[in-house]
Amino acid sequence: MINDGFTYIAALVFIAAILINLPKIFRGKAAQKFFSFAPPIVLIYLGLMTLCTVRLWDLPATAEAYSALKNPLLYAMLFLMLLRCDLRKILRLGPKMLIGFFAATISISLGFVVAYAIMRDALGEGAWRSLGALCGSWMGGGGNMMAIQAALDIDESEMAYALVMDSICATLYVMFLLWAIGFSGKFNRWTKADTRVIDAVGASLEEEAKSDTKPITWQNIAILVGSGLLASAVCIKLGAIIGEAVPFFDKATWTVLLITLLGVLLAMTPFGRIKGTEEISNVLLYIVVALIASRADLSAMGNAPAWLLSGFIILAIHAAVMVILAKLLKLDIFTCAVASLANIGGTATAPVLAGTYSSALVPVGIIMALLGYVVGTGGGLLTAQLMSLLG
Repeated sequence: MINDGFTYIAALVFIAAILINLPKIFRGKAAQKFFSFAPPIVLIYLGLMTLCTVRLWDLPATAEAYSALKNPLLYAMLFLMLLRCDLRKILRLGPKMLIGFFAATISISLGFVVAYAIMRDALGEGAWRSLGALCGSWMGGGGNMMAIQAALDIDESEMAYALVMDSICATLYVMFLLWAIGFSGKFNRWTKADTRVIDAVGASLEEEAKSDTKPITWQNIAILVGSGLLASAVCIKLGAIIGEAVPFFDKATWTVLLITLLGVLLAMTPFGRIKGTEEISNVLLYIVVALIASRADLSAMGNAPAWLLSGFIILAIHAAVMVILAKLLKLDIFTCAVASLANIGGTATAPVLAGTYSSALVPVGIIMALLGYVVGTGGGLLTAQLMSLLG
């Protein structure tokens, strides 16, 4: 059993690194099919939760190391992720794409509130907090979920059900959308959609990406790591000060909001174009995921079926709203599916779906997913508060 904090952190980072590299090590068709169902982030969740359950490390003895690192790294990760989100590029997608995205966001929130109203007795007391964190993930990504977890002070053991619900329900939904995109012709004829604007924007964004050939340098890595950690430290201090002066939110929520604002503003400056933000933020994401999963005990998972049913209720409501809206507004399947997956799947899967439809539209999938990082934290916190009103 691991008893000291440094060895615990070193083991988590090493295990996460091995799991991230498995798709590169095993390249056969069977392996790739497996990783399409169980991507590395899911393997990290399940693997480290399992190791926690078998007590590979002493939870009380390693608690100090965990507490000292988790939130500061989380805020640094969120800051670096948001540096990739230039709101000016998002506006170029046009009103229908943005309507599709925000319709997906609102329908996901609606799904969570309705599912909680139906299932709250079966889910257990206080389940709205974990569902709120998961809602942040399904509106944006894992970083938003962890930001809400920090803001609402949700214990890792309380997140275990939500993580299982996320990995199973979201994975099945991604599979469904990848299957549905094959019917784009029939769907677009049914909705009478016009795809010319989206196709033109996709081609323009792809041309921009090709023109940026600057390499990632160690100086870039140094400035991004340093700025991410400094932004985290400063916002933690300011969040505590503002939290005491304006107790409308607690200090953790203020910290998340400050980090979000700072990242979005700097994304529109030359600082947001420094190469390496994606790579470094992804490394931090997997480390933070490993930290969170390392405190969740699977031995308390007896109520998983109720949570899975709740997940399917949420997705059914979300999909129904999107189909109805597509018919009313004449939206194409690309807009609906990528908007949906940009929320639920994030940057890991939205570009894949976009590429399945048209390689020229992969940048659109990326930008839509990045928009989720902006709205995910606030949307998840708002949905959590709505669910809390239901009791």
